[in-house]
Amino acid sequence: MSNNQSSMTNYFVHESSYVDEGCTIGRGTKIWHFSHIMSGCTIGENCNIGQNVVISPDVVLGRNCKIQNNVSVYTGVRCEDDVFLGPSMVFTNVINPRAAVSRKDEYKPTLIKRGASVGANATIVCGHTLGEYCLIGAGSVVTKDVPAYALMVGNPARQIGWVNAHGDKCASLEEAIKN
Repeated sequence: MSNNQSSMTNYFVHESSYVDEGCTIGRGTKIWHFSHIMSGCTIGENCNIGQNVVISPDVVLGRNCKIQNNVSVYTGVRCEDDVFLGPSMVFTNVINPRAAVSRKDEYKPTLIKRGASVGANATIVCGHTLGEYCLIGAGSVVTKDVPAYALMVGNPARQIGWVNAHGDKCASLEEAIKN
C-alpha cells in the first residue's frame, strides 16, 4: 500500500508514513508522521502509533495500544490490549547481537500483557513477559519477567511496589487487583 490512506481503509495513515503490503490494521487506528509499518504485522483497533515509530514484521499489537514517538517494536514482540509504550522506550530481540553474525533465527519473544505501561526511555531486554497492568518507570532496564501489577524502577529494574489498573500506587497486590 502506498503511504496515503486508501478510501477502502477504516484507519488513518499520515502522508509521510509507509504501510507495507500484507499488514492487518484495525478500524480506528491512527498512524502518525514518519512511521513505517512493515509487512506481516498485526495492529488492533483504535491504536495510536506516534511519530517515527517502526512496527517490524510479525509484531502483534492488541486493541487500544498507545505507542509514543520514536519507538521501534521489533519482531518477536507481542502486546496485548491497552498497552502503553512511552516515548523512546526500547525493545531488543537478540541477547548477543553482532553486526557480522546473522541471528534472525535466535529472536527471543517478548510479551507485554494487557494494560501494562512502559515509561519513556525504558529498555525491555528480550525474552521476558511484563505482567498485566504492571508499570515500568521511565529509564528502567527490565532484565527479567515482571509480575502483574508490579511497579518497577531502576537499572536493573526492581520492584518497589504495586499499582492498580489505573496506575495508582497500592499497598499490596490484593489492593491493586481489587481497585
